[in-house]
Amino acid sequence: MPPARTMRPAYVDRLPPCNQACPAGENIQAWLAEAQAGRYRQAWEILVRDNPLPAVHGRVCYHPCEDACNRREVDDAVSVHAVERFLGDLALEHGWCVAPERPPSNQRALVVGAGPSGLSAAWHLARRGHHVVVMDAGPMAGGMMHFGIPKYRLPREVLDGEIDRIRGIGVEIVLNHKVTDLTAEQVAGRFDAVFVAVGAHLSTRLEIPTRDAGTVYDALQFLKAVETNREPLRIGRRVAIYGGGNTAMDAARTAARLGAEPLIIYRRTREQMPAHDFEADEAIEEGIKIHWLRTIKSIDGSTLQVEVMRLDDNRRPVPTGEFETLEADSLILALGQDTDTSFLRNVPGVAVKDDGTVIVGRDMQTGCAGVFAGGDMVPSARTVTTAVGHGKKAAQHMDAWLRGEVRVRPPKREIATFEMLRLWYHAEAQRRGQRTIELDRRRTTFEEVVGGLDSTAARYEAQRCLSCGTCFECDGCFSACPEQAVIKLGPGRRYEYDLTRCTGCAICYDQCPCGAITMDPEPAVSTT
Repeated sequence: MPPARTMRPAYVDRLPPCNQACPAGENIQAWLAEAQAGRYRQAWEILVRDNPLPAVHGRVCYHPCEDACNRREVDDAVSVHAVERFLGDLALEHGWCVAPERPPSNQRALVVGAGPSGLSAAWHLARRGHHVVVMDAGPMAGGMMHFGIPKYRLPREVLDGEIDRIRGIGVEIVLNHKVTDLTAEQVAGRFDAVFVAVGAHLSTRLEIPTRDAGTVYDALQFLKAVETNREPLRIGRRVAIYGGGNTAMDAARTAARLGAEPLIIYRRTREQMPAHDFEADEAIEEGIKIHWLRTIKSIDGSTLQVEVMRLDDNRRPVPTGEFETLEADSLILALGQDTDTSFLRNVPGVAVKDDGTVIVGRDMQTGCAGVFAGGDMVPSARTVTTAVGHGKKAAQHMDAWLRGEVRVRPPKREIATFEMLRLWYHAEAQRRGQRTIELDRRRTTFEEVVGGLDSTAARYEAQRCLSCGTCFECDGCFSACPEQAVIKLGPGRRYEYDLTRCTGCAICYDQCPCGAITMDPEPAVSTT
């Protein structure tokens, strides 16, 4: 008699690390699987179930999914953002759209703010059948995507095209309409629920002693002026930018394109800089100079007194007492942004922190029933991707609230780590890079810097995905089983085990390249 089986195999769907890392909650692995088969329309439709702005995200997202990608242990991460951009651009080229998922609900939802979070919430609410009105104080939809991200990173026809698709499913966008009394607006419009996502448009101020401040801009004011071309900019040739975030990089690169010689002043080191690495790298490639460990102490006309800093034992910047003098025709302050939530302070139950951000629960709802908030105005990372994720999450809970239901969160799945994979194929497939325009053109034009992938490169890149934690029907388990205990169920249906044949030898487990098989202890047999 053969020995009794002590372990039995089971098929399982683990969570791919890219999916887990995505702040927008995209099912990255699922749409990559469609793209690698050349089914681009199906891939895009899966993508926009979670994110209505794939062409935008493919350009501006800091792609934490790639930092989490298991492929990095083999050669290099899958270029998820490049494939996402390809799909987004293809959808714009062909005018792809989707229909609402549910019939009209006769419920009305107000969204305050037409930035990434508000547009995301509007998209998801409209797809669930609700009538959505978006109100924004600005002259065009997009929020900081229009006024804070320069054209060389995000062409306006791309952004406007994706916003038009959101309008196309029935979302009404009202511009040049600042909401000053939320309760009155809700009553007047007979709105059943509200999502507030006004963003962070107020530049943080810093008190610097001045005799004659000269020409000083805040970074958002500067970038908006360049975008709208409504006010003359007199920045001169020598431009100092104070700050180390993404906005500082954008301000410096924009100033260079206007003919200036920018210099970034930052009080910490490159490793501590909050700007994303790829943004800092691109700025340095374009010749932007950065003075690390420097802080501005005083301003006298075009003269800046700068103190040299050093890092203490805790790697915090501390003054050294050494000073330098710099000359600058203008100074651009890029020290962060605050949010103006004063119009919410009289709404019963809404709690506002000292920094102006609004406190929300796990369902994105404030203390006032039916009023939800997200994006830069709640405590969180301030990125387009995070904001889009907030809009999706809020819409899911708003939909349940409007229907008198409670949304139940799906159970958490185990993350598929690289150690769980059994890669019996080790063929390296190097990541496809994206072309960039020549440096000389980059310094003198607002033409988009980074190009996209063509169909061949996008499909190749999608095929680099290891399908971590999810069976892709490679037949490895079926072919390896010595007892013929693995049963094929047909295309798309995967496999099942005939446990009357299985001996628990774990050969199938060792042959599963994506880690979609577990070996579980054999259940105890009752003797009663």
